[in-house]
Amino acid sequence: MSEEDRRTLPPMAMLHSFAAAARHGSFSRAAAEVGLTQSAISRQIANLEEWLGVSLFDRAGRRVRLNEAGRAYAEEVGAALGAIRRATARAMTRPSERVIELATLPSFGMRWLAPRLPRLTERHPDLIVNFAARSDEFDFATEPFDAAIHFGRPDWPGAVCDLLFREAAIPVVSPALAEGLSEPRDLARLPLLVQSNRRDAWARWFALAGVDHVPEGPLPGFSHFLMLAQAAAAGAGAALVPSFLIEPELASGALVRPFDLALPSERAYYLAYPAAKLESSAFRQLRDWMLAEAAVTTSTRPA
Repeated sequence: MSEEDRRTLPPMAMLHSFAAAARHGSFSRAAAEVGLTQSAISRQIANLEEWLGVSLFDRAGRRVRLNEAGRAYAEEVGAALGAIRRATARAMTRPSERVIELATLPSFGMRWLAPRLPRLTERHPDLIVNFAARSDEFDFATEPFDAAIHFGRPDWPGAVCDLLFREAAIPVVSPALAEGLSEPRDLARLPLLVQSNRRDAWARWFALAGVDHVPEGPLPGFSHFLMLAQAAAAGAGAALVPSFLIEPELASGALVRPFDLALPSERAYYLAYPAAKLESSAFRQLRDWMLAEAAVTTSTRPA
């Protein structure tokens, strides 16, 4: 550790004492938590203030209260100590090398991953994959995941992104609404349902179909594709849904695809992970299996 690092990293005893006092607003209650006397806590905090060259508490007799500088410091120190505790807990648990933690988009996990798991178990019966629903990007260095399913572009910070497959959204309606639909412009007569983050999807699909006059104004939106698909199946209107997410509904006839034209997307699904994960044979097995399954999806997906 350099001299600069030593100067800007106070001893942990000072930091623990300060964090406890900041949480409780009391040196005596902090002393009970940390296992020191009240006077020892007071000395640790005084030493920390001398180290920093700034007062952290306003003192009025035996009463103490964080000042502005103390509140700002407590917020960052508390987060850092929490990260250290989580990292230590993970190191102490020593997870099996055959256990993989995977974060996945909810709809993708339900409709693409889950139905294929028996094939993974058949190929690698000792491989355990734990799934957690996550829709946002995160820092692999601070989260307990080995990999994540990412939709977008291959630009997850600090991670390798392997292409799984691109998305193609198809128009679907209930069987009752499918009657009388003979050309794409007929869909404009129906209520048009959209996924909340893709409100321009219908305008792009109609443009692709060569239809000029489409309904204007706000359209009913759904935050998840499966909610959107259920609404369409119930007869609420027409929806544009990625084809791989509604295979069961198409197979059962709950949803009908009235026209073959699919709306392609520039974005795609990726398996994102830190490059160091490739050193794990268990992770390589999961990755290779997932890429093979994705290749089958791409080759068999309707146009």
